[in-house]
Amino acid sequence: MFKNVFGSGFLVRTAHVILTWVITLILFLHDTELRQQEETGQLVQPVLFVLLVLGSVLLYFAVSLMDPGFILSEDRDLQFTLGVTEEQQDMIPPTTKSLRQRRCGHCLLQQPMRSKHCQTCQHCVRRYDHHCPWIENCVGERNHRWFVLYLAVQLLVLLWGVHIAWTGFSAAPSWQQWLRSDGVLLVVAVLLALLSLVVLLLLGSHLYLVSLNTTTWEFMSRHRISYLKHCGADENPFDRGTFHNLWGFYCVWGTVVWEQVYFREGSDQV
Repeated sequence: MFKNVFGSGFLVRTAHVILTWVITLILFLHDTELRQQEETGQLVQPVLFVLLVLGSVLLYFAVSLMDPGFILSEDRDLQFTLGVTEEQQDMIPPTTKSLRQRRCGHCLLQQPMRSKHCQTCQHCVRRYDHHCPWIENCVGERNHRWFVLYLAVQLLVLLWGVHIAWTGFSAAPSWQQWLRSDGVLLVVAVLLALLSLVVLLLLGSHLYLVSLNTTTWEFMSRHRISYLKHCGADENPFDRGTFHNLWGFYCVWGTVVWEQVYFREGSDQV
């Protein structure tokens, strides 16, 4: 399910797209290596750069408009009341961990483990990570891997853009003349460098958390989360090892019954 492109976040998405293509146009209009290659008929790098920018925009719209894992109907989710069926409940070994049923105080739906109600989206989200104002959407179970892929592609575009902007700077007799000729390109280069740093930090933090099979919400608020209060400071009940964490995140599609993982009964797909 995808959100309405003209709905919530339309202005943010429009600003993002306009800024992206304005910066791309500036890199082509100034005397950068892209323009020089275009003028000499060497179109491989200019075409690749435009395609990469287009890919980043498409990924941006995908993660922005995609259903992050909204819990819309309790009828479909009755099997998640405790994450397991009655027969499976008998198989859960005795444990000091307690599993309290949670009902959302806002939408009144039963919440599967690791879900959280987003005040901005007004929905509960499966495996909630965070609400991102950049994409005006939650990052959750269904779009988290696409969000990480978007960050990786966006970082590549930004770093390439910084390099292209750097090649466009030219010498001038004075600072005043240099600023008149390259001032706009300087602003673009600084903006791209700052955005590169932000995206690099975001991508690094998400890859780190994914390797531990934890979320931003769980990492920042574990002291307030009922199913993590019993755990030690360094204990993560969902950690299955770095390889399995990464494999499950990137290669396993479907809804995971996290209650089973919590009790070490496996991560069967439903």
